[in-house]
Amino acid sequence: CNDIGDDWEGAVRLAGVLGECKALAHLDLSVTYFGDMGAVGLAGVLGGSQCKALAHLNLSSTEIGDPGVCCLAGMLGECKALAHLNLSKNGILAEGAGLSLIHISEPTRPRLI
Repeated sequence: CNDIGDDWEGAVRLAGVLGECKALAHLDLSVTYFGDMGAVGLAGVLGGSQCKALAHLNLSSTEIGDPGVCCLAGMLGECKALAHLNLSKNGILAEGAGLSLIHISEPTRPRLI
């Protein structure tokens, strides 16, 4: 159970705090239901140098769809340490999944669940 709320505003507030966690290696935001807008906020803060140590990211059951996963894809290509990504139980269609993988270079492609 979490207390960030079942909307995108909670994810955006959390993302603001995550920017200060430079050594964060494991992040589990499963069952938060923050949707595409929350994914946009999360991608904005975890992109680039903000996620150097992030190795495990669980975003299962967050109601992310194709727009959210495409936004996350740009950030994922920059997270060189990311080895495990769980996007299960979301509204991601084959088209969104395919488009997102294009943005992730082969050497840094995480294991998708």
